[in-house]
Amino acid sequence: MSNLEKLTLNITIRHRNRVVDGTDVQHDIFDCMPQLHSFTFCICTYVKMVDLSYKLTSEDIQQTLTDIGQQHAVSMVSYVTKKKAACSIFSLPFEFDYLEDLGNKYPNTVFSYVTYLLVRDTVSFEHEFFMRIARSFPSLKHLRIFNMKSQTLNSRMTFSSDNSQLYSIIEYPHLTTLDVRYAHRDYVEQFLNETKTYIPCLTKFEVFVDYLKGVTKNFRREETRRNCAKVERLFTHGSLVRTDDFWLYFPSLYK
Repeated sequence: MSNLEKLTLNITIRHRNRVVDGTDVQHDIFDCMPQLHSFTFCICTYVKMVDLSYKLTSEDIQQTLTDIGQQHAVSMVSYVTKKKAACSIFSLPFEFDYLEDLGNKYPNTVFSYVTYLLVRDTVSFEHEFFMRIARSFPSLKHLRIFNMKSQTLNSRMTFSSDNSQLYSIIEYPHLTTLDVRYAHRDYVEQFLNETKTYIPCLTKFEVFVDYLKGVTKNFRREETRRNCAKVERLFTHGSLVRTDDFWLYFPSLYK
């Protein structure tokens, strides 16, 4: 291994009482591989906040990367629960096709190769967040949302008092799979309502049945009809009576 010149590393580490940062990269990789000249990596450490003996900040982790000459690497801290954080360091450009546990705060870069994304946070995702996701992940095909916090009133509204559109419509041109089973009802509204989001290629949809019925008004609401039209596979939590209105709403669904 000491003669290795090129290394690609994508790992997840759990059950550790401190994060992997630039100091670890220097000691465990660079010092052991003096011939290494190409290092592409994404290292994510899951830590319990109670186990940390220091305050966790993305800026401190970033500094450890700068200290070892990794100016083109970045850090990201996402709070997946109130007691647990996902701390990632990765090289840029990001060359992997999937990314998990991305929260509201993430580096201002384009993840050109990512097709699978899981977003999770302890605070709500607003409309602006999903606009940024669409810009940052242009190749996105599979999206999972883990967030039980409701959006703010401004994000839930589509039109202002003078009936003008409050937000630009977000488009995910390549998104084929959407999983909102572990998300608040507001995110079902966010993605099905065509005045907020347009997902022309959605073919697989996973959702809590009561939220689906509520947002679509028992499959009679026009604003949410278009984004359901091409769904071929529908997975629901809870029993669902497939009425005539349901089948009209999902004309592409496999029977």
